[in-house]
Amino acid sequence: MSTGPLIVLVGPMGSGKSTVGALLAERLGVAYRDTDADIVAAEGREISDIFIEDGEEHFRALEREAVRAAVAEHTGVLALGGGAVLDAGTRELLASLPVVYLAMDVEEAVRRVGLNTARPLLAVNPRRQWRELMDARRPLYTQVARAVVATDDRTPEEVAQAVLDALELKDA
Repeated sequence: MSTGPLIVLVGPMGSGKSTVGALLAERLGVAYRDTDADIVAAEGREISDIFIEDGEEHFRALEREAVRAAVAEHTGVLALGGGAVLDAGTRELLASLPVVYLAMDVEEAVRRVGLNTARPLLAVNPRRQWRELMDARRPLYTQVARAVVATDDRTPEEVAQAVLDALELKDA
């Protein structure tokens, strides 16, 4: 029987979930999985296209299902999309799992994400929209997280080490 993922990473877009997740998986000798990548693979199109063509509600339904499947099947490192925690059912699923919230401030977000048009929720006035998104999501990230790791001014390697330390996990 599967015990679920070894580590689940949550946090805003650009916080380094994919980069840090892949590093952690490598260091722990386990597989890495990203629910956004699962959705792109299943749908055969980018998330921004799903948002534009079918709307956010449709995307969130796909995301809910992708998270449920990944939590049930995956035993390595799992990264969730930035908005996955908006769903109450998803937050319940995460309650018993080793979730780490990768946190960063707005200036760091702007440096990393920039004005990237592939980020549909940040199309207009990205700084303000990022702040508003974070005001809504930060309490949810914090609610599901066993640990919070700040990513500001840290390399992906330093963040990965901080996650391992926070969860008291050793490299493979």
